[in-house]
Amino acid sequence: QVQLVESGGGLVQPGGSLRLSCVASGSIFSANLMGWYRQAPGEQRELVATIASDGRTNYAEGVKGRFTISRDSAKNTVFLQMNSLESEDTAVYYCNMWVRTSFAEYDSNYWGQGTQVTVSS
Repeated sequence: QVQLVESGGGLVQPGGSLRLSCVASGSIFSANLMGWYRQAPGEQRELVATIASDGRTNYAEGVKGRFTISRDSAKNTVFLQMNSLESEDTAVYYCNMWVRTSFAEYDSNYWGQGTQVTVSS
């Protein structure tokens, strides 16, 4: 019913920048909490950042001051601007949203398919 599609990943040198986007489509009444997670090889998936429908944000300690999450609620889209990238940021980045679909009584959780970010010289 709801699909999340990420874009913007790729290969970047240390110190560089990337901007990830994630668009939700389907029978959406409202997209509420949105976030980005990442998973490096051999590691567990971890929170990167979240943004609530009122704009409040939350960041993992390791990305504070370097990453910025934002949203366009009218377009059910969430962004992640990543600056000063480090090799440790290399991972698959996943979009996550809590979405209220049409006629639903509660929010459901959805994941994107992931986009690879590689930071290497």
